[in-house]
Amino acid sequence: MTDKKELRKHFSILRENAKSPSKDKLICEKLMSCENVMSADVILMYASFGSEADTWTAAKKLLGHGKTLAFPKCLKNGIMTFHIVSELEQLRSGKYGIMEPDDSLPQPVCTDNTVCIVPGLAFTMTGGRLGYGGGFYDRFLEMHPNIKTIALSYEALITSELPLQKHDLCVNSIITEERMIICNEK
Repeated sequence: MTDKKELRKHFSILRENAKSPSKDKLICEKLMSCENVMSADVILMYASFGSEADTWTAAKKLLGHGKTLAFPKCLKNGIMTFHIVSELEQLRSGKYGIMEPDDSLPQPVCTDNTVCIVPGLAFTMTGGRLGYGGGFYDRFLEMHPNIKTIALSYEALITSELPLQKHDLCVNSIITEERMIICNEK
């Protein structure tokens, strides 16, 4: 199966079947114990929806620890910006029905100590990622190559290979309910 559209359908079904509150809790605990996350100056985090691994619990905890969180806003031409929120109530339903910040909120300064929590449908052990097809994260991360990237995924979505193209960026590590996979850690 090498057609990305078919793979997205396949992994969407697998993810729906894999999702559970107990797995989300374990993923959140591993994320909260991750040194890169807890020492980050800014954490770029997506607002999970549907069958994605939950990011809301971690976001609440990180804000409670005084961490600076920024969420993405998808713009025209595949451009994505991040905006700092001080509370999750600042997020509103936006493009694709995903919760996002208002673009009037401040944008973070990304440094070598910034961590980006990256969404995806499936991942390889080497950090290869099957996204949703919009290329938003690939374009953003290409402009910020020093940002550390962490994917949250269910173990069932780790696969041996994906049809990656030259522009598909790999993540540095993956957190599942069972383990943390170091792929290309910076």
